[in-house]
Amino acid sequence: MVADPSAWQAGATMEHPSGLAVTEHVPPTRRRGDPVVVLVHGSLDRGGSFARVVRRLDDLHVVTYDRRGYQGSRHLPPARGFGDHVDDLLAVVGDRPAVVVGHSYGADIALAGAAAPGSTIEAVAAYEPPLPWLGFWTRPSVGGGGPSDDDPAAAAERFFRRVVGPDAWERLSDAAREERRADGPALVTELQALRSGGPVVDPAALSVPVLYGRGERSRHHHRRGVAWLAGHTPDATVVEFPGASHGAHLTHPDAFADFVRQAVLRASGAAPAQEVPA
Repeated sequence: MVADPSAWQAGATMEHPSGLAVTEHVPPTRRRGDPVVVLVHGSLDRGGSFARVVRRLDDLHVVTYDRRGYQGSRHLPPARGFGDHVDDLLAVVGDRPAVVVGHSYGADIALAGAAAPGSTIEAVAAYEPPLPWLGFWTRPSVGGGGPSDDDPAAAAERFFRRVVGPDAWERLSDAAREERRADGPALVTELQALRSGGPVVDPAALSVPVLYGRGERSRHHHRRGVAWLAGHTPDATVVEFPGASHGAHLTHPDAFADFVRQAVLRASGAAPAQEVPA
């Protein structure tokens, strides 16, 4: 079930029937039949992190949401397994034709959602999805190398320092640090589920166009993972982000918005973006 978009205040975050905090960015004019664009955030993140990207897509109907256990959806229990995140995505999409764009862990969710039976997802853009079931993937502890992950708040801080950087953590206000620590239970639960199980999606089973994005300066395992996925997905294109690393939606919003638009074009049957060597 999905709320009638006409009942939503454009740009306002409202509680979705699923209980998730969902924001519908509805343009003043929209052609009937155009797909809705759903952006799915990664671990220890939130829908608001796409704000700079969304501002560059003001002619599209874009949906962002806080995944369960994070910020506005923190009142919901953390996912019991990866499948809960996929179910949430499909609930947000509803019966609407959609293009889904995922960053990091959100990219895994986007791919799995597109492969789900009955999915109305017409194309996917996946930026550096983690693939911990592959032998070459690095496997740090959930919190990023701390002595114990028993404390979810401490695990969240270690994860942020490792992925975003220690300087970025120090620049956060005290309130912002507490917000990130409060996301610790969701972070620990979802990363343990991803790393303890097998593959969450079979790329060979994807029947829709897929764009894979990777940063020029991203870590080797992220770049190699995108190459592996592209080599195993029937209709795949690799998009390189010059000068970017893992957090491209924050640092390179113009390039990320173009990544979204390319996926929308692929959903319409347009020619693929220029492919780069995997």
